[in-house]
Amino acid sequence: MNQERRWHIAELGTQPYRPVLDLQHRLVDERHRGTLEADTVLLLEHEPVFTLGHNGGRENLTVSEEVLKQKGIEVVETERGGNITYHGPGQIIAYPIIRMNDSRLGIPGYVEGLEEVMIRTASDWGIAAERNTLNHGVWVGRRKLGSVGIAIRRGVAFHGIALNVNLSLEPFSWINPCGLSGVAMTSLKEEEVRNLDIDLVRDGIVRHMATVFGVETVPVDSGEIKRQLRRPKGV
Repeated sequence: MNQERRWHIAELGTQPYRPVLDLQHRLVDERHRGTLEADTVLLLEHEPVFTLGHNGGRENLTVSEEVLKQKGIEVVETERGGNITYHGPGQIIAYPIIRMNDSRLGIPGYVEGLEEVMIRTASDWGIAAERNTLNHGVWVGRRKLGSVGIAIRRGVAFHGIALNVNLSLEPFSWINPCGLSGVAMTSLKEEEVRNLDIDLVRDGIVRHMATVFGVETVPVDSGEIKRQLRRPKGV
């Protein structure tokens, strides 16, 4: 299969947010220049963090900055779509760095594809997730299970999806998730999935990406990418 239909999969473990954001920016530039040879998906979990999309979100933070400081949770502004959300261990993050012209997808189709990946992954565990016109992402009834937020720079998409597996949902109670009041969050664990295994959920995400987007997924040694995580910004 040619490089245009191959996605490299790099598993990074649990990482703080800011270095991964800087890494995405570097990879976007490299993919634009062609020095990154293939579209690449970063798979990871984040240390606790609240992130703000380009629609803002600090007004949807319902606890003080002092409380967050005591909890050791920072707030980071990003360029992705959407409003405020929470990331933490037990939530699978997938950041595809995708050259959109090669993908033959428009933005709506790409977002729908990311949602479909989460819907199929939830179905693997007996959970009937679906889209909701209230907000992008996937839902179980009125409870949000997974989020989508992307950005496009130089024709390259980045950011991506966050699927709640077995994380603590308490920090979501300190915000209006995605800027929506009265919205409950859920996870596969909260939906009482039996024999839940986060590694198998992660494998399912990769498998469904291949099917939904019609690509070959190829695991790559993440050593070099992890080394880039430790480089100072701008180097």
